[in-house]
Formats: sequence, structure tokens, C-alpha cells
Amino acid sequence: MPARISRPALRRGGAFAERAEVTRAAIGIGVYAAVFGVVFGAVAQAAGLGLLQAVALSAVMFTGASQFALVGILAAAGSPIAALAAALLLGVRNAFYGVPVSGIVRPRGLGRLLTAYLVIDETTAMAVAQADRATARYAFWITGGCLCGMWNLGTVAGALIGSSIDTAALGLDAAAPAIFLALLWPQLSRQRGVAVALGAVAVTLALVTVTPAGVPIIAAAGVAVAAGLWPGRAADSGGGP
Repeated sequence: MPARISRPALRRGGAFAERAEVTRAAIGIGVYAAVFGVVFGAVAQAAGLGLLQAVALSAVMFTGASQFALVGILAAAGSPIAALAAALLLGVRNAFYGVPVSGIVRPRGLGRLLTAYLVIDETTAMAVAQADRATARYAFWITGGCLCGMWNLGTVAGALIGSSIDTAALGLDAAAPAIFLALLWPQLSRQRGVAVALGAVAVTLALVTVTPAGVPIIAAAGVAVAAGLWPGRAADSGGGP
């Protein structure tokens, strides 16, 4: 008869397989981050940021959508205040991600700072998607490490390449709005998301020719805030009570 395998051994084998799968997914996300980092570095350089400025921005801010908003407004000759305001508005969502992540990671002391630094869309999604807390914690840290390292390496490469190429000729000047569309597209599967998007587009088109660069983005964000304060319908939450 074949030897019986103990349940603890089976659990260890299953945990190893889960972590291996999570690691592969994290590496894949890291590669994607590196590609977008290259684009960001090139766009930042074209917007007038130097190599050290672009690298510092990625290292300190570490949230792609906010970074693209900031350099996009600067590239359009918008004011630094408007650029910073738009970046902060987009970064506010990360604060809400901290609620589920804190319950998973349970950081203490200085670990809270590192955890907060790594709380972004991808790390949160990877963590909350796991079946048990131990794997969720591993998913958060391995995804955060891959993303942080590859994003910053991509930024360095993009800033170096951007100084020697014509970003407008390659279409990289349109990278920021294209990435915003990619980020927003999944939200359009919900009826309320479509209404908010159309309202934001209307406000933006009304202001884009009469206000400085960056102001239409801030005003469009106000549409989303107003929609968030408006009582939701059951249909938006999957038909629940």
C-alpha cells in the first residue's frame, strides 16, 4: 500500500503551491509596472522634469495615476498647485484601501509606515483575493516589493531614454490620458459609473477652453465626490437590500 501523507504535510504543500502562484502573479504585475514606469519616466522628462526629479517622484509618491496626473498637467503648462491638487485627489483612494489591508497585515511600529507606502490598487487587490490571512499577507508584501522595485527601475530607464527620443513623435505625450482611460474602463460596467463618467466629461469640456490646465481635472473630480455623497441604489450594489 502507498504511504499515507499526513494532513499537515498536505497543508504545507498546498500553501507552497499557493505562494508559488502568488509569486508568479506578483512578478507579472512587476513587469507591467516596469513598462508603465518607462512610459512615466519618458513623459516626465518631456514635461521638464530632470532624471533625479522623476526618480524622486516615483520613489516618494509611488502611485502611478497620481504621478501621471501631475506630469500631464505640468506638460500642459498648468500650475504646480493644480498639478499637485489633481495628484492628491487621485491618491485619496489609497487611504480607503488601508482599511482592509490593515486587518490583513496588522502592522506595528515603523512597519505601519512601510505598509502605508505600499498600499496601492494592485497590492490591495492581491491581498484581499487570497483565501487565508497568511497567504494574503505574503501576497501583499511580495506584490509591493515587485511593484516598487520594477516601477522605480522603469522610471530610471524611461527618464534616460526620454532625453534622447522625441516623445511626441512616438505618441508618448498621449500616454497619460490613455492610462487614465484604462484605469477607468472597468468602472463603466456599472450604471452609476457611466453616469459619473459622462458628468465628468461634460464638466471638463465646459471648462477646458476657459480655465488653466489642471482646473478641469479638479472640477471633474468634484463630480465623482458629489456622486459618492449621493445615496446609492440597490442596483449599484448587486441588488442587495
